[in-house]
Amino acid sequence: MSSKLHRNPPFRAEHLGSLLRTDKLLDTRHAWEAGKETEASLKAIEDQDVKDIVKIQQDLGFRGITDGEYRRHMFWGSFWPGLVGMTEIAEPEASLFRMYIPDIAAFTEAGYKPGETVICTGKIKHKGSTYTDQFDYLKGLVPADNVKDLKLTLAAPNWYHLRYKQGRAYPSNVYANDDEYFADIAKAYQDELSILYEHGLRNVQFDDPNLAYFCSEAMLEGWKKDPDNIYSADELLQKYIALYNDCVAKIPADMHVGVHLCRGNFVNSRHFSEGGYDRIATKLFQELNMHTYYLEYDTARAGGFEPLQYLPKDKNVILGVITSKFPKLEDEAEMEARVREAVKWMVKGTGESEEQALNRCGVSPQCGFASHSSGNAVKHKDMIAKLKLVRSLADRIWPGQA
Repeated sequence: MSSKLHRNPPFRAEHLGSLLRTDKLLDTRHAWEAGKETEASLKAIEDQDVKDIVKIQQDLGFRGITDGEYRRHMFWGSFWPGLVGMTEIAEPEASLFRMYIPDIAAFTEAGYKPGETVICTGKIKHKGSTYTDQFDYLKGLVPADNVKDLKLTLAAPNWYHLRYKQGRAYPSNVYANDDEYFADIAKAYQDELSILYEHGLRNVQFDDPNLAYFCSEAMLEGWKKDPDNIYSADELLQKYIALYNDCVAKIPADMHVGVHLCRGNFVNSRHFSEGGYDRIATKLFQELNMHTYYLEYDTARAGGFEPLQYLPKDKNVILGVITSKFPKLEDEAEMEARVREAVKWMVKGTGESEEQALNRCGVSPQCGFASHSSGNAVKHKDMIAKLKLVRSLADRIWPGQA
């Protein structure tokens, strides 16, 4: 699987999809949720805000434009309503969850419910895309030649599995085991990707905190102590890689797929997990069928660049060296030095030239600016300054390239 950074996704300057919402949008959505605003009023504001944020991205020189995820509450979006066999639980009991899973721990410690809780209650089947309206509106805002560059972020296919205790993600009378369950999840993603492709989507980014959790010593320790688990953590990681590969097994040759290993960007810029990629690098880079890895490298909690020596020659990496969590701007020269340090590790693994390795890289913020719709510790002006810095850094390293 390969792609050329300067012509097709991914690009030299990237961001991770979610962008800060306006106060008007947040207030209107909250009023709509409380029954005090109409859906039509909410949609009108969403439409205008998407237009505005697309224009900002165009003015800043970004090609992988998104709608900011403005029609979503959280980064995982709303894939499940397009599936038969999934049910949302409004008031889930704590006993449903593996409480040592990093996002569950972060939500509950901060006094929030553990995010959207959806479990399987029947055989899973795709019944229609919940993303096509979002994408069709987005593609109407850019020239026809740029539609192929637009990026849509999708929830990780393992999102409604890892967080639940063994045997709680689906009923035993519906699926006999995880393999049966994963097979239908994969088929649903195949159907979704096929529909989106027909609508013109060519650039997909899976947002996956779960894969990064396998780097977390706290999660791994909790996993070992859990008597209900029937796999080792390594065995489950292998199953998740197989699940992903099945999800993308039928994509056309001109559809780009990437995965963002997210460590969280919760309210007040709280992260979910820590730990370098070293522990999973070989499997992640060599067995997972992705064109591109969007990796967080803004702080020491993600470890060093050494794991990049295991990245094959035909795959790309977007280096998230600029934080989206705090407003202070990074030093551009220092960030360039970090990118070039990463390239040296890539070269060590492949034997290619530094120029060849650099041609497989891009830069971005380490995470979205609003994985949770309420945003984080940065303000709108800070976000714009960060995006400008990403663009400037990319221009410094790859002059004249997108």
